[in-house]
Amino acid sequence: MGVCRTHYAANLMSATPKSSWPWVKALLHSVYDQPDADAVHAQFDRIHDTLLDKLPAVAEHLEAAREDILAFTVFPKACWRQIWSNNPNERLNREVRRRTDVVGIFPDRGAVIRLVGAVLAEQHDEWIEMRRYLGLDLLKQCRAALTDTPDTDEGDDTIIGAISA
Repeated sequence: MGVCRTHYAANLMSATPKSSWPWVKALLHSVYDQPDADAVHAQFDRIHDTLLDKLPAVAEHLEAAREDILAFTVFPKACWRQIWSNNPNERLNREVRRRTDVVGIFPDRGAVIRLVGAVLAEQHDEWIEMRRYLGLDLLKQCRAALTDTPDTDEGDDTIIGAISA
């Protein structure tokens, strides 16, 4: 479900002639600058039609990734910035890599699992004590958008359990 917009842009450039990179990137980024989901889809269609004439391979690449690129539009606009990127995952992976590089060689598999588990527990504690990447209210809105059910307080335990698990 979905693809990080930065990583997709890099993948799209592999199908784009180097001389066209700046304007193709600008076109792709214009999709994310739209005010609502309908405008996002309309802009994507305009870009696809424009590229179909000039760069058919790039248009084909875009069309193949349409569902992944536009997956963020089913959620409320308030959370688009958080979900069209995977920066938190990358930050966490960088921290795990940094910590494992410090140790270098592990005596056994259990030692790696303990270290990575400690890093994950530390991240979990940070999110519990400090600012969450996605707040509870925003998560409730996202869930309501996906399930098409009215936002009630009945399911609060499910959300809290999912965040603290």
